[in-house]
Amino acid sequence: MRVRIENVVASASLGVRLDLPSIALAIEGAEYAPERFPGLICHLTQPKTAMLLFQSGKVVCTGGKSLHQAETTVRRIAELVRRSGQRIPKHPPIQVQNIVATADLQSEINLTSVAVTLGLDHVEYEPEQFPGLVYRLAEPKVVVLLFGSGRMVCTGARRPSDVLVAVQRIKRELQASEHLGRDRDRVAPEEVRPSRRSPPSKALLATRALNAASA
Repeated sequence: MRVRIENVVASASLGVRLDLPSIALAIEGAEYAPERFPGLICHLTQPKTAMLLFQSGKVVCTGGKSLHQAETTVRRIAELVRRSGQRIPKHPPIQVQNIVATADLQSEINLTSVAVTLGLDHVEYEPEQFPGLVYRLAEPKVVVLLFGSGRMVCTGARRPSDVLVAVQRIKRELQASEHLGRDRDRVAPEEVRPSRRSPPSKALLATRALNAASA
């Protein structure tokens, strides 16, 4: 079973207040409309990510498919800010806020039965409101959305290893309760790969990053 990283949200603080109007003029393609959104939006093509800059000096990167892409984006945007005339630290510390990953158990699952087996104190399942089962793990502290098709979405992780642990744990629990047939597939660290799917829309990128910035 392959686990794919779909989005890495990372943040950093440049340590100074930013002159966003001046930065918007200096960076080609930057979008700054404070009447609609308080941050400046900058898109990079390599890697294909989006960066939000706030007046407070906080920056948020979203759309990265790996930790390396997120770190590269923060460093590149910091260099662009310096070129606009602002003095900021050369290597701002970067912190991962959220890793979103997907996996496929390759087997249909009866979510109603799973909810009863796992216990309602661990899961949320209200199919009339949302088609997936929400499973909140305490260790690692992540949230997994499990769908009847066998597809999973893991969010809230801070490290790729957290994603692996969560997926492995859920797969073992489903197999132990006979909701999932045993097979020879195993989730290995080298199978956590970046997704090649199309990136999220600009509006969705901004919403995700704003949520991370205000957390």
